Parts: sequence; structure tokens; C-alpha cells
Amino acid sequence: MVHATGESIGSRHAEGTYAVVLTAQDEPALTQLADRLEMAHVPLVRIYEPDAPWNGALMALGLEPARKEVLRRHLSMMPLLR
Repeated sequence: MVHATGESIGSRHAEGTYAVVLTAQDEPALTQLADRLEMAHVPLVRIYEPDAPWNGALMALGLEPARKEVLRRHLSMMPLLR
């Protein structure tokens, strides 16, 4: 799902920008996170999987690069994918 980052920022990233992949418990948790981020005016792209077996399920969020302090308050509870 790292492609979500690419879809959210296109080619506008600065050299040295890297992707961080965090995990959500399930689709409702990811939807709630997206809603909270949008309410806080954090730009994001919702990535839906059109193919079976997921058939339109929300699979990822792409966030634009931002200061850690801004994103940390919203994402600190999300585990890092290892």
C-alpha cells in the first residue's frame, strides 16, 4: 500500500522524502482515522481497492509529507508495519 503515498503527492516530494507504513486494525478504524484527519484539515487521499475480493473497500490513506509534530498527534496510536 505504499503506492498510496505516491498517489497523494504525485511528483511533488522533496529529495530524501520516504514512506512510512502504519497499520489499522480494520476498515472501520481506517475510516475513522481518515474522518479525524479530514476534520483536522490534514490533506489525504483515500485509496480503495476495486478488485475482488475487496470490492471497493478502503485499503489505505495517502498523506502528504508534513511536519512530524502535526502528524504525530493523529497517528501515534497506529503501529508501524514491520
